[in-house]
Amino acid sequence: MNQVRHRPLSIGPLRAFEAVARLLSFRAAAEELHLTQSAISRQIRSLEEELGATLFLRGTRHVELSADGLALQGAAVALIERLDATVRQIRQAKGRRVINVTTFASFASLWLIPRLEAFQREHPDLDIRVSAHDQIQDLDDTELDLALRYCEPQRVPPHAQRLFGEVLTPVVSPWLVQRAGTGQLPPLSSARDLAGHTLAEEDDQRPSGLYLSWRRWLREHGLPDLQPRRWMYLNFTYQQVQAALSGQAVALARLPLISESLQRGELVEPFGLEGRMGSPAVYWLLLSRQGRMRPEVEQFARWIVDQAMQTREAIGEPVRQADTARAD
Repeated sequence: MNQVRHRPLSIGPLRAFEAVARLLSFRAAAEELHLTQSAISRQIRSLEEELGATLFLRGTRHVELSADGLALQGAAVALIERLDATVRQIRQAKGRRVINVTTFASFASLWLIPRLEAFQREHPDLDIRVSAHDQIQDLDDTELDLALRYCEPQRVPPHAQRLFGEVLTPVVSPWLVQRAGTGQLPPLSSARDLAGHTLAEEDDQRPSGLYLSWRRWLREHGLPDLQPRRWMYLNFTYQQVQAALSGQAVALARLPLISESLQRGELVEPFGLEGRMGSPAVYWLLLSRQGRMRPEVEQFARWIVDQAMQTREAIGEPVRQADTARAD
């Protein structure tokens, strides 16, 4: 007979459990919590061992909550929401001002977070809370101040502020280019050479995913029937960039999100400017009603726009007054 444990559970594994239970994906939970997928898996295993119960039914392509997992989910959600609300109240009572930002995970990882340190050095009294989701969150939520979104102009609400447009470009690790030049792999001197390489492809069936696909790039470069050595299907932009950085594949990257990696020489464009391709999708900034009434949020928004101007310069987009889009 198993001995019943009485030790309280740690909050870390519970937060990982809540994210996996809500998203039904270890990968998506890792993106949201800015952890590795293996770290999330270790925390879930630790929690299951502590409880002596299986919380998830794991399939090859899906995750389901077990009966015990469903029971724990209700308690975990209530606990975490109450804990987070109390923490926010304490911070506010101590004079800490929090700016709540919502955006999608890859934009947070590749563009926003690397720049945040500079803002927080200048504004040490402000706390930034980034909520990264692939689903668009409603800005009527009273806890959200600012949203950074990605979509076509006709899909944004009135008064959305344009940050920069989208440009796609093939990128690889510099050492993969060197390896290709030695005969271990075909060279990358023309688009036809992609037939000898692995391509990291956008695994996204939404309309915006079609704009980001290698198949579209190949059509526009007169090679609609080209097949690479192999395909690597990934549904997060950050994963595709990682595949390129590690030399595993050629990625069709979003130039605004990797321009600094190009400047540092971590990635290179094998086809130069000729390999670049535009997209109708655009990056936007939106302020919530309550955000527009907070001076610190307006200050953060101006900083975002300044950073966006630098990105425009880096990708060769004309720098002009930020655009305002109105939905029809």
